Amino acid sequence: MNIDTLVVAMHQHDRLLVQKMNVQTDTIVGNQSDTVSDETFTYQGHTITYLNRSDRGVGRNRNRVLESSSAEICVLADDDLHFVDGYPALVQEAFEACPQADILVFNLVEKVPIRKVNDRYRRVRWFGYGSYGAPRLALRRCSVLQAGVRFSLCFGGGARYGSGEDTIFLHDCLRHGLRIYTAPYALAEIDQNAPSTHYTGINEQYFFSKGAAYACMHPVLWPVFSLSYVVRHRKQHKDWITVCAALCAMNAGSADYRHYIRGSR
Repeated sequence: MNIDTLVVAMHQHDRLLVQKMNVQTDTIVGNQSDTVSDETFTYQGHTITYLNRSDRGVGRNRNRVLESSSAEICVLADDDLHFVDGYPALVQEAFEACPQADILVFNLVEKVPIRKVNDRYRRVRWFGYGSYGAPRLALRRCSVLQAGVRFSLCFGGGARYGSGEDTIFLHDCLRHGLRIYTAPYALAEIDQNAPSTHYTGINEQYFFSKGAAYACMHPVLWPVFSLSYVVRHRKQHKDWITVCAALCAMNAGSADYRHYIRGSR
């Protein structure tokens, strides 16, 4: 099974990232920096390619590395991951155990657990996909590309709306009939102390982007989804923002997205 690791990163000026991340496959690094160049070298017998570009947007970066790969299976990664030894064998084992899967959602090792842990192979349907991020995914490249699914250029770090690209990607995968399953393995440990390039906490901007994402995924029912989200998560957010302020920010984000889309047509 041919596996590529696809990394999105920013401002990398040397070749140390692949060593820091402990990559063990051929790897493509989408490096958003101030230069434009392609660089290829060998690391521990694997071909490493840096695609250095001066544009911005994590969705654009993920699409670039995905479209540049020729591997059967692609493991998505951010530059704050450290892969466990032997992760390519875990990926192969998981896809062989779940051959019907187009996308597998793996676990992440966390010193302070905050993410949902998968304990078995389980089909991911329309309830629950929103809790998974791209750095947990491994996918059959041809399945995704042939379905025409790409990461949104409007959402995520460096884009108009600072988050939501992972959820929209999985939403679009389900909408196009791709089969998503959880897998009971962790491929990497995440550095929870690494600074985020876009996340600024639970504030109005967070809910503004969340509202825009709901307007993107649910053009008609976005008010229902926005209200449901604020009510369901009110206890987690009550120390940072009131329910009324959160809902107002989500409505503003939804309105902004709808106006933006109409203007871009």
